[in-house]
Amino acid sequence: MEFVSDNLNVNEKGNLTIGGTDTVELAAKYGTPLYVMDEQTVRTNCRRFNDSIKKFYGDMGRVHYASKALSCMEMCRIVGSEGLGLDAVSIGELYTAVKAGFDPAKIGFHGNNKTNEELSYAVEIGVGHIIVDNISELHRLEKIAEEQGKKPHIMFRIKPGIDAHTHDFVKTGQIDSKFGFALETGEAFEAVKEAVACKNVELYGVHCHIGSQIFDIAPFEEAAKVMLTFIAKIKNELDYEIKGLNLGGGFGIKYLNEHDPQPFEVFMERVAKVVAEQCGALNISRPFIYIEPGRSIAAPAGITLYTVGARKEIPNIRTYISIDGSMADSPRYILYGSEYEAVVANKANEERTERVTIAGKCCESGDLIGENMPLQHAEAGDIIAVCATGAYNYSMSSNYNRLQKPAVVFVNNGESRIAVKRETLDDIIRNDV
Repeated sequence: MEFVSDNLNVNEKGNLTIGGTDTVELAAKYGTPLYVMDEQTVRTNCRRFNDSIKKFYGDMGRVHYASKALSCMEMCRIVGSEGLGLDAVSIGELYTAVKAGFDPAKIGFHGNNKTNEELSYAVEIGVGHIIVDNISELHRLEKIAEEQGKKPHIMFRIKPGIDAHTHDFVKTGQIDSKFGFALETGEAFEAVKEAVACKNVELYGVHCHIGSQIFDIAPFEEAAKVMLTFIAKIKNELDYEIKGLNLGGGFGIKYLNEHDPQPFEVFMERVAKVVAEQCGALNISRPFIYIEPGRSIAAPAGITLYTVGARKEIPNIRTYISIDGSMADSPRYILYGSEYEAVVANKANEERTERVTIAGKCCESGDLIGENMPLQHAEAGDIIAVCATGAYNYSMSSNYNRLQKPAVVFVNNGESRIAVKRETLDDIIRNDV
């Protein structure tokens, strides 16, 4: 049987394994719902990105893991030990990384509406750079930096006007976006002029991110051209050199067997060629290049395990397989219509003979993991594994219907360990008064 991730296999018992660990045994040991992450896949993906950026940019590039994909202290420790930097989008993600021992100087701080508390904390701990999203943020940051007697590096988030062919909710590079400064209107250039005149912040670079789950490399190439042209304009008209260029992330991954994403290395090679050519043509120094993979590091490394509670057959309409999880721990289907592959983990050596709707337990008709999904015959008590769920599901999980958030378990060479404990009922009411 073909799986969407290389770390999945079937053992002699006919059970699904992840990273060599029996998923049925994991479900029995830790309970379900359960997020499972394969440490070696995380590390392999980190190394592939690191190796390719070194190959094509030498010492003039760095990979920043986009921690919104999966933020917990153990994940921060792992990507930090692999030499990656990190992107955070809230004070909570910053705090998690710092508590995990992550070097703040290797953190970029994002967010379209950072609070003064968040900006003050970022300046206080000395993050590598703050990605400024709007002009009012620049003004507030200038004041905060003056009060602290520090001069943080900043980048401006720029909307390059690129329409990545993906879901509307995850497009971010077009002019009609809540993120960043627009190029077309002159807004971005005016912001640069203002930043250059600031006394308490240093404009270090510019940043763009065109969307998520993108399979086509051409939009990334076009974004690089647009951003480098903007850097040249700044140099020519303001005599100011931009030193850093963050080209964002958004690289698509294989959620279904028919998905065929380009290898990371192909993306890196093609975009690096554009960068080299454009810098030469525009007569500018090559900036230090950052990229921000998140999903492409975390998603293939993870699965989510559920226990089947009921099977409901509606003749000539559909078959519902109800699980002990829900949109509270797997929200991407109800948000984006995201599709997944699923396996009955204790029947993984059998053919998928049915098409079913996997239904969650929340009080919402739309609470589904997926519809018309190929699956082995599933009955109450079976364990279902939903594949490639290492990104965003834990990050987006909620306590809707006062459900407890699942545990996160990491596996490595047949051994397993808790990274995030399962919430208890007391955790649910902890902040109630």
